Amino acid sequence: MISPENIRQQALKWWNPFLQSVMSGEAFFPREMDRIGKVRPAEITRRFDVLQDEIAALYKKSKNDTGSGYWIKTAEKNFRRIGSHQLPDSIVFETAGDYLHFIRKNAEYERFLDNYQLITKSLPQLHTWAMQGPIPLTNEEVDWKSILAVCSYFISNPRPNLYIRQLPIPIHTKFIEENATLLQSLLDFLIPEHIRDPNQKRLVDRYFLRRDEPLIRLRMLDPALALPNNILDFSIRLSDFEKGNWKNENIVITENKMNFLSLPDIPSTIAIWSGGGFMVSYLKDSQWFREKSIFYWGDIDEHGFQILHQLRTYHRLTQSIMMDKATFDLFQEFSVAGERNRAESLSLLNADEHQLYEMLKSRPERNRLEQEKIPQTYADNFLMQKIVK
Repeated sequence: MISPENIRQQALKWWNPFLQSVMSGEAFFPREMDRIGKVRPAEITRRFDVLQDEIAALYKKSKNDTGSGYWIKTAEKNFRRIGSHQLPDSIVFETAGDYLHFIRKNAEYERFLDNYQLITKSLPQLHTWAMQGPIPLTNEEVDWKSILAVCSYFISNPRPNLYIRQLPIPIHTKFIEENATLLQSLLDFLIPEHIRDPNQKRLVDRYFLRRDEPLIRLRMLDPALALPNNILDFSIRLSDFEKGNWKNENIVITENKMNFLSLPDIPSTIAIWSGGGFMVSYLKDSQWFREKSIFYWGDIDEHGFQILHQLRTYHRLTQSIMMDKATFDLFQEFSVAGERNRAESLSLLNADEHQLYEMLKSRPERNRLEQEKIPQTYADNFLMQKIVK
């Protein structure tokens, strides 16, 4: 036999559709539960005392006894050994009031009504959004007046190009960050045509807000490419870097910062350090790379080749430098044990690189030659022969 707690758990599953019915104006009650664990003839004699206790507990919390909550509908059942009995046959919530009282959500419901009225009065188009998921309207921690103020601002100014704290909205400076998930859902619904990048989850990245961008460091390896005042080494915001229009022919990207700093002068060449390792991902949208010869110098290890592969997914014609077997063999006395990479095959490696990659994966140890262990004179000569034609 069903218990009052079982009834409550089933009734709570109606909460979302009940709120949706209120918004749509459809009747939701009376509503019946007919799967309540009805008594079978074999149970009457075997566990009659237990059944009586279960039925008594059911009535104790019912509208039949308390005047509110669920109503127990009974049906007469005839049993061969004990005759006929009136037994629970179904559970019915006759009104919304009975339902709310029983699941103890009167306060949440009143809050929902107030918030629903507020949002549909301010932004009527949010009726459709609310119908998709009304639960946020019941949350006492959500300041809907401020939420709507943010939404209204973005409707009028969908591409503000300001930092969050600069937005002229009467809210505290951390309000948007603290409510980012809810605001993203609302803005996705209200201004979908102004989503800057649908793949981004952070609000500042998803919409046209200014952000604290990564810095890309550059070195002009050719003095002829110097900025005014003979500036050869500088860092710029990623968005500015992506607009680059330097008159160079070559780009050298290094995994290690010190190797980046130690690169020799090379005609018509710019060196780039994006933060090391897999942060080469910052370079994926640099369309000006397409007109350049790109060279990557990383560690001779499993992860170094994985980074090279990753870079080629953005810029397919990237060439590797000093990531060859001859260099590894020449300086293998400096090799150490490296971290493992799960990838068995990297499809964007050329035949020689792939052969070296497989050799490194087959070694139990001494499978990593860090680029900073390669002597500077060797590196300088290699770079000049590889890049300067």
